[in-house]
Amino acid sequence: METINLAELYDSPTMSWEAVHDRLEADLEPGANDPGTRSDNRGPQRYTCWLHSLNADGSPHANAVGATWADERFWFVTGLDTRRGHNLVRDPRCVLAVSLREVDLVIEGRAALVQDPALLERLAGRWAAEGWPCEVDASAGALTAPYSAQSAGPPPWHVFGIEAASAHGVEVVEPYGATRWRF
Repeated sequence: METINLAELYDSPTMSWEAVHDRLEADLEPGANDPGTRSDNRGPQRYTCWLHSLNADGSPHANAVGATWADERFWFVTGLDTRRGHNLVRDPRCVLAVSLREVDLVIEGRAALVQDPALLERLAGRWAAEGWPCEVDASAGALTAPYSAQSAGPPPWHVFGIEAASAHGVEVVEPYGATRWRF
C-alpha cells in the first residue's frame, strides 16, 4: 500500500489506514448509529454513504445508498433496472463517500455484482441485524424484502461489493490530517 500525506503543508501527521479501518469497523458495525436500538439509524449520529457512478455520457451520477462495511469492502444493494444499476453493469468504476465520526472518507474502485450464495446469505444476515428484514431470493441471485429504499427500484435487489483501488481521508478532529492510500 502506498500512503501519501496530503496535509504536509500544515505539518499534519500522515493518517494510518489501520486507524481508519478501525473507525470503519466501529462506526459501521450493525447498530453503531444508535447504541440504544440496533435497528434505528435515524438522527444526527447516523452515517450516509454516497455512491457515485458514471452515466453513459461520462457524467457523474450520485445517490445515497445503504452500504455496510464487511470483509474489507463496502457492500450495497440496488435494482439492476435503476440508473445506478445500469451504470455499474456497463462500467463498474465508482466512488463511495462517507462521513464517519472522526474521518471523512472516499473510496475509489470497482463495483462487482455478488453471485456467491453463501456471501449473499451472510450479507442478508448483516442487513437484517441492522434492521432491514431482507432475505436471499435464490432464484434471482439477489435479495428481497417487504420494502427497500425508495430509490432502489422494485425487488429483487442485487448486491454489489466495491473493491477499493484507492482511498483518501480527512481527519475532522485533532491532530487533523489528510491522507491518500493506494492499495
